[in-house]
Amino acid sequence: MAKETFEFQAETKQLLNLMIHSIYTNHEIFLRELISNASDAIDKLHYESLTRKEILEGNEDYEIYLIPDKDSHTLTISDNGIGMTREEVIENIGTIAKSGTKAFLEQIQKAKEENADIDDKALIGQFGVGFYSAFMVAEKVTIQTRKAGTSQAVRWESAADGSYTIEDCEKESRGTTITITLGKEFYGSDSEEDYTSSWKLSDLVKKYSDYVRYPIKMAFEKEETPKDENGKEIEGAEKVKTTEIRTLNSMQPLWTKSKSDITKEQYNEFLKKQFHEWEEPWEVFHNKAEGTVEYTSLLYIPSKAPFNLYHTDYEPGVQLYSRHVFIMDKCKDLLPDYLRFVKGLVDSPDLSLNISRELLQQSRELKAIGKNLEKTIIKALEKKLKNDRDAYEKFWNEFGKSLKIGIYNSMYTGDDTVNKLKDLLLFMSSKENKNVSLKEYVERMPESQKKIYYATGADKATIEKLPQMELLKEKGLEVLYLLDPVDEFAIETIRTYADKPFQSISRGDLDLDDAESQEAKKETEDIAKSNDALIKDIKEALSDKVAEVKISSRLKSSAVCLVADAMGPSLSMEQTFSAMDNPMFKAKRILEINPKHELFSRLQLLHSNGKDDQDFKDYCDLLYSQALIIEGIMPENPVDFANKIAKLMSK
Repeated sequence: MAKETFEFQAETKQLLNLMIHSIYTNHEIFLRELISNASDAIDKLHYESLTRKEILEGNEDYEIYLIPDKDSHTLTISDNGIGMTREEVIENIGTIAKSGTKAFLEQIQKAKEENADIDDKALIGQFGVGFYSAFMVAEKVTIQTRKAGTSQAVRWESAADGSYTIEDCEKESRGTTITITLGKEFYGSDSEEDYTSSWKLSDLVKKYSDYVRYPIKMAFEKEETPKDENGKEIEGAEKVKTTEIRTLNSMQPLWTKSKSDITKEQYNEFLKKQFHEWEEPWEVFHNKAEGTVEYTSLLYIPSKAPFNLYHTDYEPGVQLYSRHVFIMDKCKDLLPDYLRFVKGLVDSPDLSLNISRELLQQSRELKAIGKNLEKTIIKALEKKLKNDRDAYEKFWNEFGKSLKIGIYNSMYTGDDTVNKLKDLLLFMSSKENKNVSLKEYVERMPESQKKIYYATGADKATIEKLPQMELLKEKGLEVLYLLDPVDEFAIETIRTYADKPFQSISRGDLDLDDAESQEAKKETEDIAKSNDALIKDIKEALSDKVAEVKISSRLKSSAVCLVADAMGPSLSMEQTFSAMDNPMFKAKRILEINPKHELFSRLQLLHSNGKDDQDFKDYCDLLYSQALIIEGIMPENPVDFANKIAKLMSK
C-alpha cells in the first residue's frame, strides 16, 4: 500500500506541542516509557502464544534492544513482542484514546483552571506519557512494526508537525522498532544529555528499568590485545576492536522472590545497594498483599538515624514501582511523617505510570496501601517492645523522637495518631532508673495516686535536684523524666492515659489526696493568710516578673521554686519556643516560697522595716533569680544579680 499522510487527533496535537515546546528538565523518562511499552508488547505476545504457539515464529527468546548510533544521531529501541497491524498503528499512535495520557491533559486543564499561572513544564514531569514522551528528545520518530503471525510490516513516521505518514514495508522479525532522530541538544560529547552514549543509557536502564522482566540488551565496543593459544596476550600486538552484547538489567527484583528464598545477607545487600545504608537494618518488612489492592512491599527500619532526619533538607518517602518499573523515588504521601525514617519500596500493578504527585495524594489505592503498611509497622513495633525489650530500646534511642513528634503533630492533623503510638512511648523513670512505658507506669501506681507525674529537664541529674521533686521523693511517687524538648508537647497532646491525667511537677498544684498532704495544704493556707501583706509586697517588688507569689506546700528543704500556671505553657515550653526564635509563648510564672526555710524568716524581718526597704527588695529579686537559675534560665540582669549577692555577703 502506498504512503499515506494522516492528521493527528486534536488532543494528540496538544500533547505533542507540550512535549516539544515545554522546557522540561527530566527528559530521560522517555527511555523508561518506551522500554515499558516494549515490555508490555512482549507480555501480550507471551499470553497470546499460550493458545497460539505458532505466532512465536520459532523464536521464544524475548528481548529488548537499545542501539545508539553516534554517526546518525539516533537511538533505536527494538522489541520482539506482539507488534502492530496498520490499523492498530493508526488507532494507537494517531490517537490518545487508548494511550493512558488523556488523564494527563485533563489534569493540566484542571490545574490551569485552578491556577492560571501554572507552568506546563511543572506538570509534565509528574506523568509518564507513553510513546509520546519520545518527542521530548526527538526531531523525528520512525516506527517499523510487524504483528506476530502476519507477514506485512508497517512504517510510521512523524516530525511532530501535526501529521504523520504510514506505509507498508519489509520487516524480517515480529515486533516493533522505534528509531528516534535526536534533537541537537541530545547527542554529542558536549551534551549533558547524550542519548547516544552507551554508558548514559546503561545508567538510565539501571535507574528506571532494572527490574523489567525481559533482558534489555545493548552492544558495547571494547579494545582487546589478541591472545595466543594459551590465553596470554601477544606482546606488541595491536589492540583489536570487538563488540560485546551485554544485558543491562537484573530482571528479577529481590522483592518478587519468596521470603523463604531470600537470605539475611541478600536483604542487607539490597539495602546497601538501593538505599545507601551501610549497616544492617534494625528490621525488615517484606509483604505481599492480594485482594482489593495488590502490592508487594519491601521496607526497612535502619539501625541508625541519619544526622539530618529532623532537618528541612531531609527527604522522607519510599520508592514506587508499577509492575517492576520505577515511578518515583521519594513518595512522601505513602507513609505518615512520623515513619519518615522508613526506607524501602512498594510495587503495585494498581499504580499507573501515568500519575502525578498531585494525583497520588488523591489515590485511593495508595491510601489503602499506606494504611496497611502503617498497621504492619506499628504491630511489629508493639511486638518488639513486648518480646525483645533491648532491641526495641535501641530503636527508641534512634527514632523515638519521630514518634513523639508524630503525636504532637496530630494536634493539627486531627487524626488518630495518639491512640496508635501512645503505647510505644518510653520515658526514663525515677523509680527504676530506666525507660518505662506509660502502661508500665500506670500498672504500678498506688491506688490513691490519681495522676501521672512528670518532670522536664536537660538530664536526669538536673531533674533529681529540682526543688519540686522533694515532696514526691519523700512520698515514694514515681516521676517520668522528660529529657527531650518535644516530650512535654507530646504528653500535652495525649492529655490522659488510662483515664489518668498527666501532671507536671512544675505546673499548678500537685493535688495529692492523702491525709498528710491535705494537712500540709491546710497549714500552708493558714500561713499564707497570716502573711498576706508580705506575699502581696513580694509580688509588688518583683513587678511584672511573676504572675503570682505563693506559700509552697511542695518544698521541703529548698527555699524557693518557680512553677507555671496549670492552664498555660510550661517554663520548659517557653524555653523551647524561645530557642526557636518564637517568643510569643510565655509561661505564667508563679514564685513559690518555702515558709519553713530560714530565708522566709529573714524576709519577714526585712518586711517589718517596710516594703520600701532596699534589702527587702534585693532579697525578693535574689530569690526570684535563684528560682530562675534552678530552672536553667539565666537571670535577666546577671551583673545586677552578682552585685546584690556581693552586697549581702559583705554585710
